[in-house]
Amino acid sequence: MQQHGISKLDLKRQNRMQILRLLKQRGPISRIDIANTLELTRAAVTIITNEMISKGIIHEIGELHSVNKKASRGRKKILIDINQNYKFVLGVLIDNDMISVGISTLSGAVLDKRNLDIKSDITYKEIVDFIIESIDSILLDNCLKLDEILGIGFGVFPGMYENAGVEISENGEPDFKSLAVDIYEKFKVPLIFDNAVKGMAIANMDFQPENDINISNIAFLRYGDSLHFVVADLIGSINGYNSKTDFVDKIIVDPAAVGNDNLTGGSVEDEISRAGVKKKITDAYSKENTSKLYELTDGDVSRIGYETIRAAALGGDKAVCEIIDNAVRLGAVLINNLYYLTEPQKIVLHNIRVNEDEFDYIKKEVAKIAGENVASKIEMSVIERKHGFLSGCAIAIRELFFARGGFDTADDDK
Repeated sequence: MQQHGISKLDLKRQNRMQILRLLKQRGPISRIDIANTLELTRAAVTIITNEMISKGIIHEIGELHSVNKKASRGRKKILIDINQNYKFVLGVLIDNDMISVGISTLSGAVLDKRNLDIKSDITYKEIVDFIIESIDSILLDNCLKLDEILGIGFGVFPGMYENAGVEISENGEPDFKSLAVDIYEKFKVPLIFDNAVKGMAIANMDFQPENDINISNIAFLRYGDSLHFVVADLIGSINGYNSKTDFVDKIIVDPAAVGNDNLTGGSVEDEISRAGVKKKITDAYSKENTSKLYELTDGDVSRIGYETIRAAALGGDKAVCEIIDNAVRLGAVLINNLYYLTEPQKIVLHNIRVNEDEFDYIKKEVAKIAGENVASKIEMSVIERKHGFLSGCAIAIRELFFARGGFDTADDDK
């Protein structure tokens, strides 16, 4: 017989998911306020929360105290919150210059990590071996068993798909099957895979030092040899365009440059990306044009890199400064366009290695192009490079904890 509607288990999972999302968004809250907010009966909320408390998913943290009102008579509200140590989460980041493996609580508090600087020719076996060895040592050093692990989240940067054994399907979606099989064979815990840029956006959304209940979405822009962009929602899914994050590279930010040297001139890739800026500086490189940079590199063009370019700019190399200033100006144009395309409450910049003064300079350029309102929404990523594995942790927590209402895989058939 064909069944219609939702099952009792589905309804239970949905109610638990709503409660967890409310706790995530608003922090400690009473059962009465949960019932009122979610339009559930107090009895239903009591039954659901008591069961979640018995499983250690949430816990009571004490009475609600108000400094603005007189103490009321009768039963006081008892606040409940997510038990951030209910399960621990392993995260993996496979980026173009580093593999990061670590473990965190459900709130993203870092417990331990292992990082490996890599080169572009790293092999699939080397990647898998490092991940397995790192997870083994992390579990051993922290006296943790696999049944205390919620799962493992993997954030893989698109530029590393080939190295990580990821194949692209006919519809353009990444297939992480090879990596999934090899890692699951060793640990046999739930595995979640996604684009590392999306994972880092989630991490910036979910692991903020202070919870701002007024922020429900952010735009996330990752800088590098290519630029990647996503919009993250507090409780929903992560959205790219056509399931990709690198579409931003092809956006034209300088129409006057189109067709000057090649068909893609004037694009973000050519004018703003780290690789594009380096190419412009390399093309201008000479003892006469870039004297400071020439001196720093001993006349060897192959030694031009981020550090030497930065040092030359700080040393007042005019040609280098002009190229960088133009990239910042066009970057402001890009931010303006992305802001009015997506209208986020916050714009997070990631992987931009600047100090406070340089960041203020970027914001001033944005203010010139887009206005003070847009400039005020720009922030730097809260995720440090050494904690890149939080990209994977955030992916796993969203999918394995919040989306499942805290249900363990063992609960699925109950």
